[in-house]
Amino acid sequence: MKRFLKLASLALAISSLAVSLAVFAQEPINSVNSLGVSPDAVFAQQPINSVNSLGVSPDLEISQANVSYLSDLDLLVFEEQVKGTIGNTLPNAAGQLDTAPVLGYVFPTTLKPEDVGFNSTEGIVALAATSHPDFDDTPLWDENNNNNYGDDGKMFHTHWVVLTPDERVPGGLSVKEFEKEDDSVVLPPTNPGMQMYMDSPGFCVVSKKNSLKILVPAERVNHKINFKFDGVTAYMEVNTSDSERPLLGVYQVYSVRSGDLSLPYSIQQR
Repeated sequence: MKRFLKLASLALAISSLAVSLAVFAQEPINSVNSLGVSPDAVFAQQPINSVNSLGVSPDLEISQANVSYLSDLDLLVFEEQVKGTIGNTLPNAAGQLDTAPVLGYVFPTTLKPEDVGFNSTEGIVALAATSHPDFDDTPLWDENNNNNYGDDGKMFHTHWVVLTPDERVPGGLSVKEFEKEDDSVVLPPTNPGMQMYMDSPGFCVVSKKNSLKILVPAERVNHKINFKFDGVTAYMEVNTSDSERPLLGVYQVYSVRSGDLSLPYSIQQR
């Protein structure tokens, strides 16, 4: 019952976010410029300067979001398809960690934090394929296969995160943080060492034309193959200088497959 109430609270927060998105469509908010970052500096191909249009770039506009379970391989395939081309719109470096841009193709789910290696905590478990050229947070993985494990931030790579409602950022969500002294916090051993609920699991990302796929062995989600999910594209930003904002918050939401972040979709069994 307690968990149900927590989920109900999160659902209300998500509903509020959906309303905010509808408002943004009418009232453009230049959240990137308000932080002193030029939109032209943030995005190489398609400069993005507000949340006034979720279809600002077809490369970020989701047309399909699917998760398939391949029983013969015991494998989950997370896929987002866009109206444009995956990889055509990527962040440019800010030149520092503070204000560093992060582009994410994100799958919010109904998985529990414990299913992906965290301790039990309130929040929305999401799988994300991200690109951020200013830093590398996958020290165990060499995504570009050049024998340098510290230069892969711009290449799409995966994270598990726990998202929590956050009114301090225009996108209404941030990655959940914790106090360093909190002994109750459990992170997977593949975590990047940041003070928030984030893991760098090293799942394979396959992007081709309009499709991005993430391959996840079912054992890595506690063999849960009946969860619900949604698909989102979003701009996030690192903050290390302003105590009034989260370390990693969502500043712009470009596309939500369901339209309201209701996590309505089920896994296809194959």
